[in-house]
Amino acid sequence: MDHILPLIEYGHMHFGENKIQEAISKWQNVKEKNANLKLHLIGKLQTNKVKFALMLFDYIHSLDSRKLADKISVEQKKINKKPKIFIQINIGNEIQKNGINPEYLEDFYKYCVTLNLNVVGTMCIPPLNDDSVKYFMRMRYLNDKFNFRELSMGMSSDYLDAVKNGATYLRIGSGIFGQRN
Repeated sequence: MDHILPLIEYGHMHFGENKIQEAISKWQNVKEKNANLKLHLIGKLQTNKVKFALMLFDYIHSLDSRKLADKISVEQKKINKKPKIFIQINIGNEIQKNGINPEYLEDFYKYCVTLNLNVVGTMCIPPLNDDSVKYFMRMRYLNDKFNFRELSMGMSSDYLDAVKNGATYLRIGSGIFGQRN
């Protein structure tokens, strides 16, 4: 946290985390002292950790199933807090990745609306060994089609192309802080 506190003092207020348990130990006290701080869960969210995620995170970038949508809906009612949610799209249709197939986005989004989820946009991680630009262009199309305000895509290696294609949130932690240990 020593390398993050100067950023907060400088006025940077949005930070992402992959793991809930790690985030709780790292951010809970810092967040209590900084009311404007916004935490983004950018990693996979399991249904058994939704309760903990909602207590700490303001944004969830990885909604990828009806089961998870159901659980978020139940838990957000219990604590009266509606996080901003991104639907994770499996833009490359990769079997090893989570996310909604782009063809099912409309039905899934309508389902989320019935659950009173605050869906603000979509998120993707393009295939690793392919040109990200074509996937970013497709994501921009999907986001525009549904009038979503936010688009979470782009990492340290491709963030400039993501910005050119409408990304509003980027994951560039290793580009700023270096690789994780």
